Amino acid sequence: MMKAELNAKHVFFFLIAVMTAYVLYHNERFLIEPENPIWEHYAKIKWLLLPHGLFGAVVILLAPLQFSERLRKRYVKLHRIAGRLYVIGALLASPLGAYLQYYEERLDQPRTFTILALINAVMLMGATALAFLFAYQRKIAQHRQWMVRSYAIALVFIVNRFILGVTGWELLGVEMAQAIIWACLAMAVLLGDVAIYWKEIGNLFTTPARAKAPVKQNVPDSVIEVI
Repeated sequence: MMKAELNAKHVFFFLIAVMTAYVLYHNERFLIEPENPIWEHYAKIKWLLLPHGLFGAVVILLAPLQFSERLRKRYVKLHRIAGRLYVIGALLASPLGAYLQYYEERLDQPRTFTILALINAVMLMGATALAFLFAYQRKIAQHRQWMVRSYAIALVFIVNRFILGVTGWELLGVEMAQAIIWACLAMAVLLGDVAIYWKEIGNLFTTPARAKAPVKQNVPDSVIEVI
């Protein structure tokens, strides 16, 4: 059972790495291309865009370390440092992202995108803050649960861009982009809890062993009469 869980975890993080690499190349490579014409679009907000990207990268890259049993047991101090950096990254990247989307309204982006970014930010900040508070109070079980929820919400940034890119739906307009982001945000809540209660869910489909009926012994009539 433990081996299967480890394999599932490895497959999950491998898929996340693949999606992240795709998104970095497909959507974010302009960050290392000073001559990219898209910088004209972001000229007035580039000094907010860069820290938002940096803090977001901290969240995406450090989160897997928080779910490493080996790191947590052998390198407790490193685990705590990585966790604090994750919290700082999430709490700073979220409001910056919401503000950047609000600024995009001046460039003809709809207000509905700002509302979506704000909801995403509140959810990520809330889940991360609760994870930190439970860790601070040494309530480790609850801390792990809220860390899973926080990471699931953080991955919306990667997953929605991956889906829109590989399907080509990013070319279908703002409505399709919003639909995919809302869908990813909703599924993050569901799948986060599925990950938390994975063992319990698995037990629902495991047929419990039936208790064996006691074997009836043939007792001689003479014994019965004595009793």
